Order: sequence, then structure tokens, then C-alpha cells
Amino acid sequence: MMLILIWLLVLIATLTIYFWKRYSRFSEYGVKHFSPVPLLGNMTAIVFRFNHFTDQIQSLYDAFPDQSFVGWYEFMKPMIMIKNIELIKKVTIKDFEHFLDHRTIVDEKIDPFFGRNLFSLKGQEWKDMRSTLSPAFTSSKMRLIVPFMVEVGHQMVETLIMKIQQSNTHYIDMDSKDLTTRYANDVIATCAFGLKVDSLREKNNDFYKMGKEASDFNIRKFILFFAANSFPKVMKFLNIQIFKDITKKFFKHIVISTITERESQNIIRPDMIHFLMEAKKGKLLHEEKVTSNYDTGFSAVEESNIGMKKVDKVWSDDDLVAQAILFFIAGFETVSSAMSFTLHELAINPDVQDKLVAEIRENEKRNGGKFDYNSIQNMVYMDMVISEVLRLWPPTLVLDRVCNKVYNIGKAEDSCDKEYIIRKGEGVTIPVWSIHRNPNYYPDPHKFNPERFSEKNKHKIQSFTYLPFGIGPRNCIGSRFALCEIKVMLYQLLKLIEITPNDRTVIPVKLCKQSFNLSIKGGHWVRMKIRQ
Repeated sequence: MMLILIWLLVLIATLTIYFWKRYSRFSEYGVKHFSPVPLLGNMTAIVFRFNHFTDQIQSLYDAFPDQSFVGWYEFMKPMIMIKNIELIKKVTIKDFEHFLDHRTIVDEKIDPFFGRNLFSLKGQEWKDMRSTLSPAFTSSKMRLIVPFMVEVGHQMVETLIMKIQQSNTHYIDMDSKDLTTRYANDVIATCAFGLKVDSLREKNNDFYKMGKEASDFNIRKFILFFAANSFPKVMKFLNIQIFKDITKKFFKHIVISTITERESQNIIRPDMIHFLMEAKKGKLLHEEKVTSNYDTGFSAVEESNIGMKKVDKVWSDDDLVAQAILFFIAGFETVSSAMSFTLHELAINPDVQDKLVAEIRENEKRNGGKFDYNSIQNMVYMDMVISEVLRLWPPTLVLDRVCNKVYNIGKAEDSCDKEYIIRKGEGVTIPVWSIHRNPNYYPDPHKFNPERFSEKNKHKIQSFTYLPFGIGPRNCIGSRFALCEIKVMLYQLLKLIEITPNDRTVIPVKLCKQSFNLSIKGGHWVRMKIRQ
């Protein structure tokens, strides 16, 4: 008995010393952080669903106002959250080569379709893929793709009007997140995979079911993502996969079979599959000199010199499948989230909706009912509305980078004795959610106010404080696509349908803690009726 007790005490002492060393990374440099829990670090409230991830970000951001950066532990891995705007600019642009990569989410050896997409690739391979794909997202390519979006939007509105007319009340109450998810699903199906899907009428079609499975970041996937980053060797040894085999096989079959059919029948359709086929042949090139960063809106990001270079690399079919899957995941959830929050804000802010409808009607009159890519560029107030939605409800809550060269980030505050050195392999995060809601940058930040982005006011927005699509060379390649998709839906929907609150509309918004995704607890409920 005494021997067991001694061994138990030795084990406790060993673990205590181990965790003390593991969790003392910040203390010796004066970097402020919350006290970690052994093994869980600062993830306890998220793992047990006490808080939404945004609560965790905001509490850390607010807790230490004088620090340029603060620390937190993802389980046992130290992370730096950068708060100072000039430091964010330095890390993401000036010293970009030190922070070239995203964290490893999916090991490409375990899962090449999710591990070899543009988001996951690292180093020179990422640069080559970015350069290869960048021409697919220029304004000239979006001009070709917008008609496909308009077709899906028309299909959606037609179905909604039919449902309203068939109701006894002359209106329908619905969860707008379900609507926008199905719309986004059908847009990606046609624009990326060349498929025609009607998810509002065919509720359980295979494409929608597989899309939901791939893009639903529930608490299980959320924990597995962080575990893959914190314990990569354990995940690899246990061969734990985040995505199901049936999902991967489904998307691979669609991409490969579509490419084979088009090659054999010489079919040309200007969608993402076509652009990927051109990329594989080395024929996808920049056809234009971009003269404006904001040709599709204030939120659109500029391509860096990395994306403008010509590469001669030959990509495999698996690499093409990986990019197609990324288009789907990125477009399915983030865009549908932005659209559902847009509809929520328009429902509870009727003055904004009325002003937007007036602009839509003005465009209809001016262009004889025609709506195309040029119309998108001329919708000034619509762009203001969407820019404000993306500020208040950003699709990406934090940006992450991994240090690939030892980096001296400086002192956390002037009173610190030491400068903090970020080791190779350690990560940094940029709290987009908190920066967008900082009253120093956006007065009355919780208020939905599109006028922040008017011609009169948008110059007041401080550089690098508006980051809905990221920052630096590793920003979101699909910002133009996303903005076109949202604007097409809003235009076609609001032209014919009025959005109002109903008894189930959640005011004020409370976020659901069961998912990493941004969603309203209780649903995104609104009422829709035919506009008079």
C-alpha cells in the first residue's frame, strides 16, 4: 500500500512539473493570459459548451487592454493573439514570409482531398496553387459566372412565391438559414461542379446532404480540428479523420466524372470545373489588369504579387478534387451565414430594407429589368449594407498563421522585461470578431449601421481594422465570388418579397453554442410575403 502511495505521489509530482513547464511559456515574458486547465488549456468553456467561441475571443481581447498581444493555450499549445493594428500589418504583410502558412487541420497523408486544398497547402506549394487558381476569381471570370447565380436566384424566388400563394395566410414563416444554405448549395453546385440542383424543392438531394456533412462545423469537428493541430502525432497514429469516406468519394466522383465527360465530348461551360481543367493544362491566365480593389464591393480583397505570378506546375486529379471541395466548404457555410444574418438585419431594420428596395427598383427602371455583373458594381447602397453585415457578423471569426521562422514579436507592453520570441511551429491569431466590434474603430459597434460605409464615411475606417476576407497574401481568394453571390440573392429576393420579423425572430441575437459556426440560438426566423 505504501509503495502504491509513493508511486502515486511521484506521478502527481511529475505531472505537476510537466504541466507547470508546459504552461509557463507566457509568464516569463510578461504576456498576459488566462490561467489554463491541465490538458484543456483555455478551451474548457468551449469544449463543455459554456461559451461560444466568440465569447472566448472577446473576453481575452477585453481583459488586457494595454497589451499589444496576449496569450492563450489551445489545449497544450501556446498561441499568440495579436491586438495591435500595426503589429497585425507587420506580421501579415511586411514579415509575411515568417508567417506563410495556416495551421495544419487535416494531414494530407491521411486525407489528401481535404489536406491538399489551397487553405491547407504550405510554403512554395501554396504559392504555386494560389498563382494557379487566382485567375479563376478575377472580375472577368465573375462576369461569366454571375448568370448561373441569377438562374439559381430566380429558381429560389419562384419557389418561395409559390409557397406563399399556396398558404392560407399569404405569408410564410421560415428559418432563413435553411433558405440561404440551400441557395448557397445550389449556387456552388452550378458554379463549381456544373450541376443543376433545386434544394428548395428536393429537400434531401444527395448534393445538399453531402454538403451539410462536409461543412457543418459541429462541436465534434471543432474539437477534432483543434486536436489535429495540438496533437497531430496522436491523430495520425489513431488515423482519426474529420470527414467521412462517403463524403470524400461523393465529391471525387462528381469532379472526375464531370472532367472526363467534358473532355470526351468537348464541352465548355465557364464554371469552376472548367477553370480547374484550364489550370491543369496551364491555360488559366490573368486576362486583365485589375484597376480597382473594390470592383465588386468595399469588402473585396486585392490579390498580391504571389497570386499574379505564372507557374508551370502540373497538378494531379486529386489536387483538382481538393480545390473543388474547398470551393464547396468555403462557399456553403460562410456565404450562407452572411446571407442569413443579412436577412435578419433587414427584417428588424425596415428603413434599411426600404432604402435597399428603392435602389433595386431604380436599377430595374434604368436597365429595363436587366440584372448582371455591371448592375452589381452600381449598387452602392447594397454594398454598404453587405459591408456592414460582414463587419457585424464576419464569416471568419479569427485569422490564423503559423510561424515558420523564429520571430521576435517584441514586448507585450512597455513594462515587460523581455521581448517575446515566437518559435517555429507556434501559431498566432488575429481576432477579427473583436476588432470589428471595437468602439475605438467603430462607434456604437453593436448597432447595424450601413452608413459607416457610405462615400461620406468610409474613409474614416482605419486601415487593417476591417478584415472580413482576411489580410495580406493569404487573404480569401473567393471574396469577389462571395460578394456577387450575396448581392444576386438579395436583389432577386427583395425585388419581389418583403422580409419582416415574426414571433420567433430572436431580438437581440444570441448565438448558438452547439456549433463553431455563427448561428442564432433558436434559428434565423423571419416572415416572407409578396411585395406590393
